[in-house]
Amino acid sequence: MKIAIYGAGAMGSVYAGHFCEAGHEVWAVDAWTAHVEAINVSGLRLEGVSGNRRIAGIRAVTNFAEVGVCDLIVIATKAGGVGPAARAIAMHLTPETMILTIQNGLGAAERIGAFMPVDNVLLGVADGFGASLKGPGHAHHNAMNLIRIGEIEGGQSDRAEILAEYWRGAGFRVQAFDDIQRLIWEKFLCNVTYSAVCTVFDMTIGELQAHPERWAIALGAMQEAYVIARSKKINLTFDDPVAYVTAFGAQMPNARPSMLLDHKAKRRSELDAINGQVPELGRALGIPTPYNDTLVAVLRRREAAFDGGQP
Repeated sequence: MKIAIYGAGAMGSVYAGHFCEAGHEVWAVDAWTAHVEAINVSGLRLEGVSGNRRIAGIRAVTNFAEVGVCDLIVIATKAGGVGPAARAIAMHLTPETMILTIQNGLGAAERIGAFMPVDNVLLGVADGFGASLKGPGHAHHNAMNLIRIGEIEGGQSDRAEILAEYWRGAGFRVQAFDDIQRLIWEKFLCNVTYSAVCTVFDMTIGELQAHPERWAIALGAMQEAYVIARSKKINLTFDDPVAYVTAFGAQMPNARPSMLLDHKAKRRSELDAINGQVPELGRALGIPTPYNDTLVAVLRRREAAFDGGQP
């Protein structure tokens, strides 16, 4: 199978490496020229839970037009890169091309739909896949838990099961679900709890949970998202959201959310797809969101300063 990984950052590199080792023709598309060149010259150095090795055979490019038609395109960019990725691939699709997009937060399908039909687009949720880039052509991953796959509109589908089987063949633990929106929202509630507050106060998840005043802010932000989920009739699997997000965070007390890591690197984060979605949805539904309003305003001002702009 010919597979393109659009966004060969930390997670995308893990995907590309494993699919290549499974015998697929793999193309990695990324804007970081040094990373692309390193993969082409020396292969991808991949280390972590599945072992340390150098993987040869991945074809890396900065321009998707060089890739051509694929059987599967995995969009592994951050949320802000989904629209540009969709624009780049839209002219290179066949009716048989499957697209799987895997991001934190909400709105990936809508961003893709602005540039192409979403009939062949499936949604994915990666759980427990901490990863980082150590340098050009060098990725590290801390864990490989579960990738969840499902149709945008829900329901069982043969193609979701087939796609899941390809991922399993590449060494991933994968399951197809009939209600991917529920899973996206359950992860979203956890992201809303930790991402912005850890970033504002520069804290690990464990440090945040141990600080009563700041933990109360995190739970306040989460409760706003939870009220929205209930209003939208999302079929959550729990009745106690505080217990749910607390247990989630307790599994990784030393972790720093990717939003915080982005800010430490002075780059824009997935703010608009995570905490930024809460005020937007709240306004549409008439639900007040003061915690997220404040957090988003603070972090947007910081992000504007990264590139010398104004919020």
